[in-house]
Amino acid sequence: MTGNSEPMIAGLLLAAGGSSRLGRPKQLVEFEGKTLIRRAAEALIGAGCSPVYVVLGAEVERPHQELYGLGVHFVINDSWQVGMGSSIARGMGVIISTKPSPDAVLISLCDHPFVTAESLRPFLTAFRQSRTDLVAASYNDNIGVPALFSARFFGALSALDGKIGAQELIRNSSHALTIPLPEAAIDIDVPEDLLRILSFES
Repeated sequence: MTGNSEPMIAGLLLAAGGSSRLGRPKQLVEFEGKTLIRRAAEALIGAGCSPVYVVLGAEVERPHQELYGLGVHFVINDSWQVGMGSSIARGMGVIISTKPSPDAVLISLCDHPFVTAESLRPFLTAFRQSRTDLVAASYNDNIGVPALFSARFFGALSALDGKIGAQELIRNSSHALTIPLPEAAIDIDVPEDLLRILSFES
């Protein structure tokens, strides 16, 4: 970022998991006429993130097809079984090599069906107005993802490994700006979660 230009905020969508507890690829679950992975990617794009990167792993071909036409960039994590930290590190490795390098990255998950572009825009606004290093969602007395990290966190994010994800960095930060996001408390891990989510369909 130079002068008074708007900061460049990339989006990083984590969608590499195997969904073993659900018994089917959660990325491809349909809710209100769209798969979760497409809803999540559209949310990042609609919020103003550019470029947007999607980390795939356990499922590649079908999620790739689901995002056709969105202009997102795909990152393949062959070590997705190791944990979410490896997907973040893999994605950040690509983001850091982008020229020009983004000023921040907004990390989100594909299994938050109620997180929309409107949900995510305040994260970008908060960063642009305050230039804070970390903006995290708050829900159920916790803080976590979606979360926006400034470039000062890029090294730490790219060094994550295994099951230690961005949550650890957020918890260890004493300067996080938080945004209430009750929508992020609803995710899909087990079949019961899916049944509950589908009951909200109009």
